[in-house]
Amino acid sequence: MSTDIQVEIIHKETITPSSPTLPHHKVVELSFLDQFIPEVYVPLILFYPNHTDGEVDTNHQSLIAEKCGILKASLSKTLTQFYPLAGKFQYNDSFCCDDRGAAFIVARVNCRISRILENPDTEMLKCLFPAAVGSTQALTGHLLLVQINFFECGGMAIAISISHKVADAFTFSTFIKSWSAAALVPSSTTDHPVVPADFGAAAFLYPPQDFLNSPKPLVEFIQGKCITRRLVFDASRIAALKSKAASASVPNPTRVEVVSALIWKCAMEASRSNLGSIRPSLWCQAVNMRKRSGQAFTENILGNFVWRFAAMTVESEVDLQSLVTALRKSIEDFKVNYPNGLTVENAYQLIKESGNFFAREGVDNYNCTSWCWLPLYETNFGWGKPYWVSFPSLQLKNIVILMDAKDGNGIETSLTFLEEDMAKVESNKELLAYGALNPTVI
Repeated sequence: MSTDIQVEIIHKETITPSSPTLPHHKVVELSFLDQFIPEVYVPLILFYPNHTDGEVDTNHQSLIAEKCGILKASLSKTLTQFYPLAGKFQYNDSFCCDDRGAAFIVARVNCRISRILENPDTEMLKCLFPAAVGSTQALTGHLLLVQINFFECGGMAIAISISHKVADAFTFSTFIKSWSAAALVPSSTTDHPVVPADFGAAAFLYPPQDFLNSPKPLVEFIQGKCITRRLVFDASRIAALKSKAASASVPNPTRVEVVSALIWKCAMEASRSNLGSIRPSLWCQAVNMRKRSGQAFTENILGNFVWRFAAMTVESEVDLQSLVTALRKSIEDFKVNYPNGLTVENAYQLIKESGNFFAREGVDNYNCTSWCWLPLYETNFGWGKPYWVSFPSLQLKNIVILMDAKDGNGIETSLTFLEEDMAKVESNKELLAYGALNPTVI
C-alpha cells in the first residue's frame, strides 16, 4: 500500500464507567489461566463504509461528533459491566478495578476507505491501532484502547486493542457485542442499571498460584523478523479440501481441521527446507474450556478460560490426512484425559513436561487460535454491520489466527512466520490451490 496514506490523531480522552464499580468488585483475583497468559494486546479492527450518497468533507465535524458521541456514551455504559477493562493490572495476581478508564482516540485518515478494502495491507493496518501488540499496560496506561479512524468518504474503522491478561477471544467478542448493543439504545432511554459481569468466577475453579506471581512471565511469544499474510479460503475450496483430507480415521473433518492441517503442512515444509533438516513439529491449538469444565456456570464465564492441546509429528513425509488425524486425535485425547476440564495440578504437570512450548529448542512450534463462530460480523453500532473484520500484522513468530469470512462459511486466516519461511509458504502451490492470498475485500 502506498506510503502516502497518513493517519492524524485529532482527539484523545479517557472514557470511564458510567457508574462506579461496586466495592466488592474493586479487586478481581486472576485465575491460574489468566496468570499463564502473556501480557500482550489482542488487536481487532472493524470497517464500516459510508452508505450515504455523495462525498463527505473531511472537515465535516458533525459526522465525527455524532458517531463519537454514540461510541463514547455506549462504551462508558459497557465499562460498568466489564469493569476490569477500566482498571489496572497488578502483576501477576489481580486487577485493581479503580475506574481509571479506557483510552479513546479519534483519528483522520487521508484517503477513502476503499483504498484499504481494495488492497488490504496488514502492515498498514497497524497505523490504525492505538497500541502495538507487544506493548504493556505500563507503556500504554490502559487495559483497553480504542481508536476511531475516519476516512475522507465518511467511512470509519474501529480499532480495538485489549489486554490479553483480561480477555480471551470469547470475552473480547462478548465485550464488542455488549458495546454495540448499548450503542443501539437511545441515550434518552430509561433502562435498568447495567449488571456487572462476574470476572472472578474463573479463580474459583483455577485459583492463582504463587509460582506464577513473578516479574518474569512463564510464557512469552517469540518475536523476530516476521511477516504477516492474509489468506482466505472460500466455502467451495474448503469443501474440496475436506474431500481431500478425509480418511477412514477422520471421515468428516471440520473446516478448521482441514485449513489448520494445510497451513501446518506448508509451514512445516518451508521450515524444513530452509533448515536443511527434519525436526519435530508441534501444532498448539487453543481450546475454549467453557464447555469442558463440568460446571454449567462456566459456559459464559469472562476473562481467560482457554487452554491448549498439542499435536506433534516427527515424520519426514507428511500429508493432509495424517495431519488431520493427528489434530483430531489430540483433541479427542484431551477430552478423554480431562473430561471435566483441567485442574491446576493437571496444568502444572503439563507445563513441567512440555516446558515453555512457545520456545522449545529443536522443535518447530506453531500456535493457532480459532475465532470461528464468534459473531463479529454482527457488530452493529447503528450504521450497519461491518464490511470487513481483520487483524494487523503481529510480528509474533509462528502465530496462526482463523476467523469466519464475511459469509460465515469461508475462513479468513492471518499467518505470521519468519521472512524466509513465509517466502516459501506464500508461494506453495498446494496452499494457493485452496486459499487466495490477500484477495480484495470489495
